[in-house]
Amino acid sequence: MMRNTFTIFLLISCFTPVFSQTDMSELFKDSLQSEKSNPVISTFKSPRIINARTNETLHKYDLQFMVIHRFGDIAGDFGGLSSFYGLDNSTDILIGFEYGISDQLSVGIGRTKGAPNGTSTFQSELFFLDGKLRILQQTKDNHIPVSLTLFGNSVVSATEESDLVTSDTSFDKFGDRMSYTSQLILSRKFSDQLSLVLLPTYIHRNLVTYQDMNNLFALGIGGRLKVSRRMAVVFDYFHSFRSQESEDYFLRSKKFEFYNPLSVGLEIETGGHVFSLDFTNSTAILENQFIPSTSSNWGDGEFRWGFSISRTFTLKENYEDYDW
Repeated sequence: MMRNTFTIFLLISCFTPVFSQTDMSELFKDSLQSEKSNPVISTFKSPRIINARTNETLHKYDLQFMVIHRFGDIAGDFGGLSSFYGLDNSTDILIGFEYGISDQLSVGIGRTKGAPNGTSTFQSELFFLDGKLRILQQTKDNHIPVSLTLFGNSVVSATEESDLVTSDTSFDKFGDRMSYTSQLILSRKFSDQLSLVLLPTYIHRNLVTYQDMNNLFALGIGGRLKVSRRMAVVFDYFHSFRSQESEDYFLRSKKFEFYNPLSVGLEIETGGHVFSLDFTNSTAILENQFIPSTSSNWGDGEFRWGFSISRTFTLKENYEDYDW
């Protein structure tokens, strides 16, 4: 009897590690599979690259304060030493707030100085309300290969009404002061170093200068290349699909040429701040102006230094995120 008991105990002792190892391997396999299915986070480090938006939305109850500044031309007719390479001037300034209603939905509000070029647009003093909704989020196993976010804004100009009937400030009613942006934000994080974004964009302006376009489509691209633990090179570019008739009119009658906005910069993470040092040919900050109205040319030295700085505050701890 004792011998049989000992034999059974020995067999159990021998096979238990085998079964345990199998169970543990299955457990780790499931855990690894679950980790691969997790969403990709931090595709970008900020809701903006430079001019372009990113797929990032704020966490629920987070409030972000943002300041964006554009200086004057570094070179060209209005740059050089006399303007201290543009630092004496400012073409546009934005001060705004963004709040996370949920992890998928953020809303923003703020004001920009505006950057009228005096030919195709005369509007300034722009107040904006915007929103960003995350629809899809890229997963680590590529089951969802890209992130998809929707962005939209409404902008109203507080510019004083003018008597120039052919300009975009000859307001007859309040609605003439309004403009809108709708945008799809398709992004992918290819590695810890590289992220790219594609931005099909639609601009509608209720009132435009004579021979300008109320409705304008554009396609933007942007990217972030991490070069160190705290720094990354960023860029964005927008191509506007303006009609040839409109381009020809402004060039022939006004000696005025439109250019596509191109921006490059260096992004620096400093704790809770994200600081971006940028160079761009766009004078304006909001899509409603810089996409349809950029008139500065990199080749003529008509680009400027700019910066953006953002700080995020958590107003309320989101306990739903914790697994008790």
